[in-house]
Amino acid sequence: MESDAEDTKSQMTQNPSTPQTHKHKKKKKKIPTVQATIQVVPDIPEKTPPLVGYFPCSFDPTKSPYSNSTDVGLFRDSKKPRRLQIVVTPNGTNVDFVGTNYTGEATTGQSCNFALGVLDKATQTLKILPVASNKIFRLQPMVRGYNYSAKEPESSVKEQLTGEEKAEKQMELQSRYGTKKAIRESKKLRSLKQEDGPESQKDLDAKIKLIVPNKEALESTESQISRHIPPFNESATTPQEAFPLDKIILTGEWDLLGDIYEHFQGGAEVSWDAFPRFVCHRIHKLQDIEVDEEKFKLSCIFSYITHLIKFKDQHSMDGISSSRTHRIPNLLFHKFSTMFPMESKSLSNEKTNLLISYVLVLTLFVDEFETDLTDIAKDLRMSAIALRKHYENLGCKLVRKRNVMFATLPVPLQFPQLRQRRQKRNR
Repeated sequence: MESDAEDTKSQMTQNPSTPQTHKHKKKKKKIPTVQATIQVVPDIPEKTPPLVGYFPCSFDPTKSPYSNSTDVGLFRDSKKPRRLQIVVTPNGTNVDFVGTNYTGEATTGQSCNFALGVLDKATQTLKILPVASNKIFRLQPMVRGYNYSAKEPESSVKEQLTGEEKAEKQMELQSRYGTKKAIRESKKLRSLKQEDGPESQKDLDAKIKLIVPNKEALESTESQISRHIPPFNESATTPQEAFPLDKIILTGEWDLLGDIYEHFQGGAEVSWDAFPRFVCHRIHKLQDIEVDEEKFKLSCIFSYITHLIKFKDQHSMDGISSSRTHRIPNLLFHKFSTMFPMESKSLSNEKTNLLISYVLVLTLFVDEFETDLTDIAKDLRMSAIALRKHYENLGCKLVRKRNVMFATLPVPLQFPQLRQRRQKRNR
């Protein structure tokens, strides 16, 4: 046994290439742990919350020679108190570091919230404080004496786009990055808006010369525009033909309005609180319809009324809170944005009246052209007296039954005469 041990020792010494491992146990550093109580400090309007800023350059106010000679100033706009400005001034230099919460980097989109955490080891407390304006100030160096323009560079100014331009840009984004369903809807919308090609535009003048103008159609079109009502047929013999439904809900839009029909057919419990009162109080009519096509048609009209009312609420101050979570199909949203374009983030009176007219015509279809004004007046946030004028503008007559006012649609249509504004004569 001793000879074998000596042989193995000699082999290890003679073969230096044989690796020899030496295990060294590393001492693990103990990370200090602190059991602290988290305390979230709410935003107090009377007090200015902490301000957080950073220097985009190598300047460090904590290092010498600036550690004890740097002044920090906070300024607030007297007319707009929410606008803040920080000015860091190192003594002995002609440079100021200026940061604001309303220009430059602070105006870019933000998808997170900022907070400042302060750990007090003595009291074992971690305080979370909100950051002023929820912004991180970029302290940009500025040389004193140089006149910096107060205007933002052209690249950072938000473009004011019209409704059609916004719709075009949104369709382009959907075609690139959207889902398959969104791409299909975008293609449908493009096909509806597709204009004639350059070859057909060449002989457009020749085609126009061959067209014989229809005076009755022109008069009805002028009346439709001046009255702000949907397309109508003044020579109709039945109420159903007076306002053609296929000119209000287009052929390709019916497939987008099947949400109520699917809920009703599925038998699942649906919270109808988010729907207008007019729809909730008439949803029972679907149970009485035996023909499946008629049931689908009525449910789609319910959906279209809901989308129109929610679109109106989304662009008005008194209804935006109740319609914030409502989703309108993209194809219909683009159509509504084109039919009822906004003016300064709200609908004009003319476009609001046009939207109300579309809703009222559909209510006549639901109630078989004898509708109660109570529910739809509350949905449109109007008084029943103000709503009567809109029904009368559609050619309806108002009748009272059982102390309830109903709107009916007699045919042929007879519209009230429009009042012409008198022009003031120069005295």
